[in-house]
Amino acid sequence: MKLLEERIVKDGKILPGDILKIDSFLNHQIDVKLMEEIGEEFYRLFKDKEPDKILTIESSGIAIAMMTSRNFGYIPVVFAKKTVAANMAAGAYEAKEHSYTRNIEYTVQVSREYLHEGDRVLIIDDFLANGEAMHALIRICDQAGAKVVGCGSVVCKTYQPGEQRIKDLGYDVEVLARVKAMTDDGQIEFE
Repeated sequence: MKLLEERIVKDGKILPGDILKIDSFLNHQIDVKLMEEIGEEFYRLFKDKEPDKILTIESSGIAIAMMTSRNFGYIPVVFAKKTVAANMAAGAYEAKEHSYTRNIEYTVQVSREYLHEGDRVLIIDDFLANGEAMHALIRICDQAGAKVVGCGSVVCKTYQPGEQRIKDLGYDVEVLARVKAMTDDGQIEFE
């Protein structure tokens, strides 16, 4: 997605630890117009898969999933919670995931009220690096008996194993911006 790549080059920052910081428009501050375009592109890529729910992880994926949902006729957006909440029903679906940017492990949870056997789920997330978050969401869908019809990521670092890891599990993965390298002098290269 050329528009997204241009924005990443314009506003992205490379931080120590191989971190691409694009929170000025994607998840700390949100460029709503760009998010609309992202939602339209995910719809174009996955419309033939006919999802009836979108699944993501709090909090960075929520805005992306919501804009994508609009294009699918406002299908429900379900998001896995990273923290245990007093209002979460006992026996929630859960899976562990290791956060690349925070370097900590979360147990993400989805209430059984919102994910069911036979649901056709589109997984959407902001970044795909090692594939931990996406794999955790797939495991949650497996627990629920839901069918994952596709996996979408706004940005993928293609030099890390995440995309191939998810594809090797047999899932359709679509990425909007494919980063093949980030250089020491601050350059971002795309495939």
